[in-house]
Amino acid sequence: MDIRSEFLNFFKSKGHEITPSSPLVPDDSSLLFTNAGMVPFKSIFTGEIPVPKPPRKTSCQTCIRAGGKHNDLDNVGYTARHHTFFEMLGNFSFGDYFKKDAIAYAWEFVTEILKFPKDRLYVTIHTDDDEAFELWQKFISKERIYRFGDKDNFWQMGDTGPCGPCSEIFYDQGEEHFKGEEDYMGGEGDRFLEIWNLVFMQYERNSDGSLTPLPKPSIDTGMGLERITAIKEGKFSNFDSSLFMPLIDTLSKLCKKSYVYEEGASFRVIADHIRSSVFLLAQGVSFDKEGRGYVLRRILRRALRHGYLLGFKEPFMYKLVDKVCELMGGHYSYLNEKKEFVKEQIKLEEERFLSTIENGIEIFNEELAKTQKIFSGEVAFKLYDTYGFPLDLTADMLREKGLLVDEDKFDFLMQEQKNRAKASWKGSGDKNTSGDFKNLLEKFKQNIFSGYENTCEKSKILALLDENFKEISKLKTGQIGWIMLESTPFYATSGGQVGDTGKIGQSPVLDTQKFFNLNLSQVKAEENLESGQVVLARIDTEKRQQIARHHSATHLLHFALRKILGTHISQAGSLVEFNKLRFDFTHPKALSKEELESIENLVNEMILNSHEAKLEILPLDEAKKSGAIALFNEKYQEKVRVLTLGESKELCGGTHVENTAQIGSFFIIKESGVSAGVRRIEAVVSKAALNFNQKNIEALNILKEELKTNDLLSGIKKLKNELLELKNELKNSHKEELHSKEINGTQICVQCVDRGDIKAMIDEFKNGFNQAVVLLLQVKNGKITLAAGVKNCPLKAGEIVKNAALILGGNGGGRDDFATAGGKDLSKIDEALKQSLISIENGLKN
Repeated sequence: MDIRSEFLNFFKSKGHEITPSSPLVPDDSSLLFTNAGMVPFKSIFTGEIPVPKPPRKTSCQTCIRAGGKHNDLDNVGYTARHHTFFEMLGNFSFGDYFKKDAIAYAWEFVTEILKFPKDRLYVTIHTDDDEAFELWQKFISKERIYRFGDKDNFWQMGDTGPCGPCSEIFYDQGEEHFKGEEDYMGGEGDRFLEIWNLVFMQYERNSDGSLTPLPKPSIDTGMGLERITAIKEGKFSNFDSSLFMPLIDTLSKLCKKSYVYEEGASFRVIADHIRSSVFLLAQGVSFDKEGRGYVLRRILRRALRHGYLLGFKEPFMYKLVDKVCELMGGHYSYLNEKKEFVKEQIKLEEERFLSTIENGIEIFNEELAKTQKIFSGEVAFKLYDTYGFPLDLTADMLREKGLLVDEDKFDFLMQEQKNRAKASWKGSGDKNTSGDFKNLLEKFKQNIFSGYENTCEKSKILALLDENFKEISKLKTGQIGWIMLESTPFYATSGGQVGDTGKIGQSPVLDTQKFFNLNLSQVKAEENLESGQVVLARIDTEKRQQIARHHSATHLLHFALRKILGTHISQAGSLVEFNKLRFDFTHPKALSKEELESIENLVNEMILNSHEAKLEILPLDEAKKSGAIALFNEKYQEKVRVLTLGESKELCGGTHVENTAQIGSFFIIKESGVSAGVRRIEAVVSKAALNFNQKNIEALNILKEELKTNDLLSGIKKLKNELLELKNELKNSHKEELHSKEINGTQICVQCVDRGDIKAMIDEFKNGFNQAVVLLLQVKNGKITLAAGVKNCPLKAGEIVKNAALILGGNGGGRDDFATAGGKDLSKIDEALKQSLISIENGLKN
């Protein structure tokens, strides 16, 4: 049974519009992730935006609870139903139907579609909700209806705002299976399992705590797909259902260990965390040191630690991606499109962490042996700072031992580090204002954007706001404020494109922004402006044209990146200004010179081919089916603008050229990294490209004159040849200098060299054999440098150099395959070489 489809189609038959799952990164600065099915509709419930048509919606929303207020990370794997990633089924009414229909729909779906036995169902309501009590008795006896207080059966969005009582449906999993003290209705046991929560939003909570009835009460429901699937399949744990067992079975084969539920917490952690990782990466979140990317890193690294407990010493999580896509790609097709990219990103992150996890766990165990109750905050910080262990990973490891970590000390050290680095937290970029937008929406709805057709028009001022977004009747000369026009040609900052400037009357427009879908222009008044006044609105057409050229170029760039680098490329942000463009995209490594040249050439070729811009207004589903690329972090309307430029086809609400030839030329001026797995290209077109070229030519001419280029090139060529000959001589001499012996098939080299690059010499030595261990010492300026390399043998380079350095009065370490160190005592070089050789030989013989 496809429960997702059954649910959505059931409510579609009841007049609900099916809404696709919104992105896991919400359009809400107060939330880290979308953590409930109602999040995409929050602005409708609060009245910030008008009620849509139809006023009934249904969805299967992907959710993440792994950070911020809603964080289930610590419980995952140890309970039957906690997840970092889950799917929430829901039906919503915005001032349309209320309790009577919501209760009837819920009962019909549970008993007639899911066919749950009626004698297994129970209901809870709020203590004071007599209306719900009467309505439920049409379907279930009053003995099976339980009343609970605010803690269990009252829901509210925040300290103030829409709220109301709720009613929950419970399923009895059977007395024969659950005999604990808490296995009763209202207890903490698992016998009576909540399956659906119906929220009756009928009040507004005021700042003084009082409740005011809402003029149009609404419905918000939530049913967990994982929980329902488990019950439907007769399982007592979500992890035993068909949503997780294929992942657990695949993992079991990879680690060659059988899954036993009582001992299988690590299996469950990995099965849950791979789903979160795949969905977040596929939706454009990248591994990072802060924010959402850091939560993603925590999730994966927690899974890797549990993989380590199962015996994995090499990357393995990426091998589970195919199974996730097989299980969920049918409903979420973008998983299949991003599969190879996701696998690559996960494997790279695994390699980063696995290279240090063993050393980190060794330090953890050393401190653990000394710990009575509280684990050292200093060691926890060292594990984080040096070995990449997030604090909650250390806490998770301690939890298994019944211990706590000194978080206060950890936080103190973290803050010290931030202060030293002068680090500053950056928010999501969402505008956090508290102006009179709700009043404007109620009075005027959304104003009209006419800027696709018009660059100049007369329009009425609907409203004026001061700098704090408070509505005023007049904006006086010299004041800065915001104007809401009835119809405006000014494009508001959106989709990476900056807002238009120009003039309203005689007053210069400084910026144009969108607040809750209201298009507002910021002006510095050169004359008194009043509400109701008709003014002439004129955009800066020259600036608009240059912005349009750069914006169209980003579409060509996006196409070129996907064509040359692969379809794993996704836009991860952009900025389009009149004099440059910036385009962020998902890609695991820096671009080569050849790749950049190919991308630049392809974009210029598309410009020269003079492709006409084709703009269409299509329903969202139809647009996607036509092949148009949509972005996860964009919130699209039911009908969207589709821009086609040659082979490039994307959803976009920005302003563009009529023909690619108008872009002129395209030059990449910089390529750089933004975060793990995200690269950035900065480029210029049109006049900005001309200026860029002229400056380069001017600089080149000056350089030619100053350096007398012809003579210089000849000299450089001669020096290059001489340098190459010298390198070859040194390379050959290094080969002759390095002496080795063999033990059990492994070549060993331990010696002191007086010249050359010892890292290069070690690499060369390792490349010459299938199994090798090499330790080289070199003295320069009275100091000793050590380096060790290991290939295909059980010894660790970090331990080899560390032990040698200690003899020489120094210290050091590094990876298992390569490590460096320093020493001071020149008189102990022979002893260090001798002891190191003995230690290596003994290690190989054992």
